Amino acid sequence: MESRSWHILATVNSSRMKIALIGYGKMGVEIDMICDQRAHEVTHRISSMNPIIADDLRGIDVAIEFSRPDAAVQNILTCFEANVPVVVGTTGWYNRMPEVRTEAARSNGSLLYATNFSIGVQILFHMNKELARIMDAFDEYEPGIMEIHHTAKLDAPSGTAITLAEIILENIKRKNSWVNELADDPNQLSIISQREGEVPGTHMVTWNSRNDNVSLIHEARNRRGFALGAVKSAEWLVGKRGVYTMHDFLKF
Repeated sequence: MESRSWHILATVNSSRMKIALIGYGKMGVEIDMICDQRAHEVTHRISSMNPIIADDLRGIDVAIEFSRPDAAVQNILTCFEANVPVVVGTTGWYNRMPEVRTEAARSNGSLLYATNFSIGVQILFHMNKELARIMDAFDEYEPGIMEIHHTAKLDAPSGTAITLAEIILENIKRKNSWVNELADDPNQLSIISQREGEVPGTHMVTWNSRNDNVSLIHEARNRRGFALGAVKSAEWLVGKRGVYTMHDFLKF
């Protein structure tokens, strides 16, 4: 029987939406093309360098925000003020999450945020959790994370790598924190970040022992998978109130 999650992924939304793209870099351009293919109208294309005000967003069904870490929170709050649901792919602002959640509750706002909108990466998150639960019983396996991105990526480690690390920390007892380098402390989990060329993104979780290695790898071929997940998330968010993640959307 076809699963509910697969049904969500396979269905093309039939309702034409008016969408504002906040941040119009390479991801914004890719999202724009996906919106067109899915019969949505992009009415606003706002540079990440330009501040927005609530009046800019009147009449919009949903906003998709891929800007900069230093601009993301203000963009989210502006969407709340304009009563516009917002899907946010920018990372590097999560230290202000309590403020955003408080304002979402006060204004009855709508937010869906994710460190990564790729369906494949969401599957990786799910598998990472299950593998970490299993490995908790096998101390001989040492976990580690490597992520590779293009040189223009602003944050390191990536939000996706941090999510992978947090999942591992929640499910094994022998690690209590992560560091963005090779760890000297056996209680720390290593994340290695590399920046090179135009690589869309590779994430690898490894569990190494003296006898063998167990790995989970996601390698993006292009930005389309990220853009498609963001647009589908926007379709799902319209009409809802509250703060959501891709876990709520996909329901693995």
